[in-house]
Amino acid sequence: MRLPIASALRSAGRFVARNPMSLLKVARHAVGMRIAVPLDAIRWFVTNIPMGDKAPTDVRITARPPAIHLSGNIEVMGSKIKAATAIKVEHLQVEPEVILLRLRMNDTDLKVLDESKTPISGLIRSGALDLSKPGNLVKFMPMKVDALVSANDDILEFDLMKVPKIANNYRLRRVLERLTPIIDVSVVKTDGDFLILGLRPNPGGVTRALYPQASN
Repeated sequence: MRLPIASALRSAGRFVARNPMSLLKVARHAVGMRIAVPLDAIRWFVTNIPMGDKAPTDVRITARPPAIHLSGNIEVMGSKIKAATAIKVEHLQVEPEVILLRLRMNDTDLKVLDESKTPISGLIRSGALDLSKPGNLVKFMPMKVDALVSANDDILEFDLMKVPKIANNYRLRRVLERLTPIIDVSVVKTDGDFLILGLRPNPGGVTRALYPQASN
């Protein structure tokens, strides 16, 4: 799949033109060892990169600091549903063999968009589902997500390396072998209309980064 680079650059140019102070904010975060990613960039990616026939539609992404709020239309067990939730990254572990995300989900909301009379649509309309504990609902969904490690109450854990396309990406694994020994992602949060990745250097890992095979 080829990324539409030209379109991405045009979109980035329009974002800077609309938000001239954004470059200063990005620079300020960089000085503090933080990467500031405009949410507009994530919105562009979701809109322009094909995700498959079963991917959510009408996806909306907004900041709800320190969480990020997501909403979109999905099809579950024969019913079209609008789902929304605020997601806070509680823990992120990035290594060559593991990319573990622990997410806390709050303010989850589900609405049936069609006239279907499936079991799931009946439960949603009746209000019988405990939306304050979305993890417990995910465990009983027939759709299985390769990356899902555990789901309890309002906490979901994912290991992205359980997704074959990611696990088998040789270039990604090589990059992780070089970077993860010397730098950690210490925090992930939203600030304004930016997603902030806080970085923590680990100078002691330089040798392992330069000679990853020798450390195994």
